Amino acid sequence: MTLNRITLAMALTAAIGISAQSVAAEELSVATFVPPNHETNTGMFQWFSDEIEKRSGGTLTMKLYPGGQLGAGPVQQYKRTVEGVADITFGVAAYTPTIFPKTMLAILPGKSNTSIESTTRYWQAFDEHLADEFSEVKVLAVGNIPGSIFIGRRDVSTLEGLKGAKLVPFAAMTTPVIEGLGAVPVQMPVTEMYTGLSTGTIDAVTTSINSLMPPWNLEDVADYAVTNVPTSFQVTYAIMNKERYESLSDEHRAIIDELAGLPMSTVLANSFDHADEVAIEVLESTELKYEWLVVTDEERARMDEAVAIGMEKIYAEYAEMGIENAKEIYEALNQ
Repeated sequence: MTLNRITLAMALTAAIGISAQSVAAEELSVATFVPPNHETNTGMFQWFSDEIEKRSGGTLTMKLYPGGQLGAGPVQQYKRTVEGVADITFGVAAYTPTIFPKTMLAILPGKSNTSIESTTRYWQAFDEHLADEFSEVKVLAVGNIPGSIFIGRRDVSTLEGLKGAKLVPFAAMTTPVIEGLGAVPVQMPVTEMYTGLSTGTIDAVTTSINSLMPPWNLEDVADYAVTNVPTSFQVTYAIMNKERYESLSDEHRAIIDELAGLPMSTVLANSFDHADEVAIEVLESTELKYEWLVVTDEERARMDEAVAIGMEKIYAEYAEMGIENAKEIYEALNQ
């Protein structure tokens, strides 16, 4: 072989090596506490998996670990991401409220009634008011679940019915609102609500319509489902370990950047709204095991007045925490 051919062969070998290195296969571990058939898995994470594999030509993939396989319970999901137990986790912001105090304001009743409405408004306010709360991680998505229904063993369709009722809210910070409605807030993760209603530990829960169906099956332990209540929201997130993200190739990071933020959050929000739509179709075609109640407009107005009073107390509590502009952030989340 001539010197020129040897040089050319070495150059080709080096080029191939560099090319292979730039697209080295990577598998991202994804930890979630919800079961495999949950809409976040069949919706958002399935979409994310398909997109990263397609856009990377198969060099970037993910493996889902549902049902707490990488750590039981939802409370430690943020910590599991930061510590690298999983590359990506799905979690609930309200389970670590001290990390996300400003994000908690998106939970409160306001102008939104659906997941996509609340999620879109959240991202409109994200850069100016909320981004710093995710500085330790790479945020992939934030999507808000609508708590548009009270499900329980007690008729809570009026302020009189709510008085003294042990009601599970979406977050402890809504306590002034729940107390304003006359109820007694009881904190409990979604994984324990079925048992809580079954044993009578609680009277009702704030949740989404689809919680009546699998995997939560609250219809089995409900006597009442109450709609047209002030809609609050559960803020959920998908986040990635920052060091793991930064260790990826430029090509793989670019793919994630294209998907992260509003695009992935929209898929997440739509998965929640779609789950409610499917649940409503099923419920309309079957004989209900419980009584379906709709709060009257007059009674809803009374509830909204009680909520407004509770909101002022929340703003005062935020001021004591050093967040003087809580009302400004809330209003930005409800533009």
